[in-house]
Amino acid sequence: MANIKVLVAKPGLDGHDRGAKVVARALRDAGFEVIYTGIRLTPEQIAKAALQDDVQVVALSLLSGAHNTLFPKVVELLKAEGLDNVLVIGGGVIPDTDIPGLKAAGIAEVFTPGTPTSAIVDFINANI
Repeated sequence: MANIKVLVAKPGLDGHDRGAKVVARALRDAGFEVIYTGIRLTPEQIAKAALQDDVQVVALSLLSGAHNTLFPKVVELLKAEGLDNVLVIGGGVIPDTDIPGLKAAGIAEVFTPGTPTSAIVDFINANI
């Protein structure tokens, strides 16, 4: 497996990052290079970090309910930076009814609570 770089980011005002840290650790344990940005970032900060760190994957985590606005905004800003080939995945407390719209907006996959971290690892490996 090539050294895949993943940016794990928490957009918006969501202050809960336990799940993001669990995912970051699991990805690191799977051999990925992981950059965790911490909480309360703007979509602009996330896109800039993805560009600066030359990542192949951006993993967004959100529990606050603003995923329908913030996730697509990150995708839009990544494209504006020329990062069309970056795989963007999302996770958190996201209703099943919102997932098709997020996928239509460019989120490759959405992982909800209870998803085994191995499923995230497998998805990244299969799509990079």
